[in-house]
Amino acid sequence: MEITINGVKINYQIFGEGLPFLILHGWGSNSDRWVAIAEKIAEKGYKVVVPDLPGFGKSDALTTAWNMNNYINWAEGFVKEIGLKEFYLAGHSFGGALACKFAINHPQDVKKLFLISAASVRKRTPQKSFLKNIAKVVKKLSFLPYYSLFRRAFYKFIIRKSDYPYVEGLMKDTFKNVISEDLSQFTGFIRTPTVIIWGDKDKSTPIEDAYFLNQKIPGSKLIVINGVGHILTKDCPEVLVEKVLENI
Repeated sequence: MEITINGVKINYQIFGEGLPFLILHGWGSNSDRWVAIAEKIAEKGYKVVVPDLPGFGKSDALTTAWNMNNYINWAEGFVKEIGLKEFYLAGHSFGGALACKFAINHPQDVKKLFLISAASVRKRTPQKSFLKNIAKVVKKLSFLPYYSLFRRAFYKFIIRKSDYPYVEGLMKDTFKNVISEDLSQFTGFIRTPTVIIWGDKDKSTPIEDAYFLNQKIPGSKLIVINGVGHILTKDCPEVLVEKVLENI
């Protein structure tokens, strides 16, 4: 299905009928990767809506670099246009950060919040500052032969688990805008019942972030899935569905 929000064409999929359940995918992902999970949730009496976020999947590419507020404004328009009210909201990784901020801004609209490996904590640390400075030095070496290979290896083995080297153009600027916003200082304002689901082997959003969110969000419940990394939709889709349905 398609809908246009503020001039941006959005592709989205709907599964089942019943109580509304909105899923926001992560950076570089799309709605197709959530089909199996959405179908399982829908079987239990829910209307599951999974959009391709602007700039991803079959939705329109961005014409300017966006930040978190742009995505929140889009989400507000999307929810209004398709008529979602008092819905369950789940977000993974970048989508988890969006879900987190949406719940802070619109507590009356979200019945329950599921933060799945949510990239909501981006606190500055000495290690991150050091790596950022090294990355600036690496950027200045672009004149070297095989620079692109060297750069990818640097991000893969030194920075580790970063999407940055795989994005181009406006999405690169969008990525930098998105990761510059740390929501950790605002998570204590979440009043929506919240379930935090995380893999203990997550290297993109470390398990320490899950414990931090659990401590900061009043009354939240933390579920740690052992032996699982960041992409729960791939590593343990059945377990993820089970944990979501057990806690609705």
